[in-house]
Amino acid sequence: MPPPSCIIEVCIEENSEMGQLSKEEASQATVEFLRKLKNTEKIEVMFTEMKDNCWVVNGTSPIEFGGSQWPERFTVVVDLKGKIKSSNFRLL
Repeated sequence: MPPPSCIIEVCIEENSEMGQLSKEEASQATVEFLRKLKNTEKIEVMFTEMKDNCWVVNGTSPIEFGGSQWPERFTVVVDLKGKIKSSNFRLL
Protein backbone atom coordinates (compact mmCIF):
# COMPACT_ATOMS: atom_id res chain seq x y z
CA MET A 1 0.00 0.00 0.00
CA PRO A 2 1.40 3.45 -0.87
CA PRO A 3 2.20 5.89 1.94
CA PRO A 4 -0.68 8.18 3.03
CA SER A 5 0.81 11.24 1.30
CA CYS A 6 0.59 9.47 -2.08
CA ILE A 7 -3.05 8.60 -1.47
CA ILE A 8 -3.88 12.22 -0.64
CA GLU A 9 -2.11 13.49 -3.78
CA VAL A 10 -4.12 11.05 -5.92
CA CYS A 11 -7.41 12.21 -4.36
CA ILE A 12 -6.50 15.84 -4.88
CA GLU A 13 -5.50 15.24 -8.50
CA GLU A 14 -8.75 13.39 -9.25
CA ASN A 15 -10.90 16.10 -7.69
CA SER A 16 -8.89 18.88 -9.33
CA GLU A 17 -10.19 17.69 -12.66
CA MET A 18 -13.72 18.16 -11.34
CA GLY A 19 -12.81 21.55 -9.84
CA GLN A 20 -13.75 20.63 -6.27
CA LEU A 21 -11.79 19.58 -3.21
CA SER A 22 -13.81 18.11 -0.36
CA LYS A 23 -13.61 19.34 3.21
CA GLU A 24 -11.93 16.09 4.31
CA GLU A 25 -9.35 16.27 1.52
CA ALA A 26 -8.52 19.88 2.41
CA SER A 27 -7.97 18.80 6.02
CA GLN A 28 -5.79 15.87 4.91
CA ALA A 29 -3.73 18.09 2.61
CA THR A 30 -3.19 20.52 5.50
CA VAL A 31 -2.08 17.74 7.87
CA GLU A 32 0.41 16.42 5.29
CA PHE A 33 1.73 19.94 4.65
CA LEU A 34 2.23 20.56 8.38
CA ARG A 35 3.81 17.14 8.99
CA LYS A 36 6.50 17.99 6.46
CA LEU A 37 6.87 21.63 7.55
CA LYS A 38 6.88 21.05 11.32
CA ASN A 39 8.32 17.51 11.36
CA THR A 40 5.64 16.32 13.81
CA GLU A 41 2.80 13.82 13.86
CA LYS A 42 0.80 15.71 16.53
CA ILE A 43 -1.51 17.83 14.41
CA GLU A 44 -5.10 18.42 15.45
CA VAL A 45 -7.57 19.93 12.99
CA MET A 46 -10.24 21.79 14.96
CA PHE A 47 -12.47 22.89 12.09
CA THR A 48 -12.53 23.43 8.33
CA GLU A 49 -14.76 25.96 6.62
CA MET A 50 -15.32 27.27 3.09
CA LYS A 51 -14.50 30.96 2.70
CA ASP A 52 -14.03 32.92 -0.56
CA ASN A 53 -13.86 29.71 -2.67
CA CYS A 54 -11.07 28.28 -0.50
CA TRP A 55 -11.00 25.90 2.45
CA VAL A 56 -9.74 27.48 5.68
CA VAL A 57 -8.36 24.83 8.04
CA ASN A 58 -7.74 25.70 11.71
CA GLY A 59 -6.12 23.64 14.44
CA THR A 60 -3.15 23.18 16.76
CA SER A 61 0.27 21.56 16.70
CA PRO A 62 3.15 21.54 19.21
CA ILE A 63 6.23 23.76 18.91
CA GLU A 64 9.54 23.61 20.79
CA PHE A 65 10.20 26.99 22.41
CA GLY A 66 12.56 27.76 25.28
CA GLY A 67 13.22 24.08 25.97
CA SER A 68 9.51 23.33 26.41
CA GLN A 69 6.67 22.28 24.15
CA TRP A 70 3.93 24.85 23.59
CA PRO A 71 0.69 24.62 21.64
CA GLU A 72 0.74 26.60 18.42
CA ARG A 73 -2.42 27.48 16.56
CA PHE A 74 -2.46 27.35 12.77
CA THR A 75 -4.67 28.57 9.96
CA VAL A 76 -4.01 27.16 6.49
CA VAL A 77 -5.86 28.25 3.35
CA VAL A 78 -6.23 25.58 0.64
CA ASP A 79 -7.69 26.36 -2.79
CA LEU A 80 -10.19 24.07 -4.51
CA LYS A 81 -7.40 22.37 -6.47
CA GLY A 82 -5.53 21.36 -3.28
CA LYS A 83 -2.81 24.01 -3.40
CA ILE A 84 -1.76 25.66 -0.13
CA LYS A 85 -2.38 29.38 -0.61
CA SER A 86 -1.24 30.66 2.81
CA SER A 87 -0.47 29.62 6.36
CA ASN A 88 -0.43 31.49 9.65
CA PHE A 89 0.99 30.31 13.01
CA ARG A 90 0.69 31.79 16.51
CA LEU A 91 1.38 30.65 20.05
CA LEU A 92 -1.61 30.07 22.30
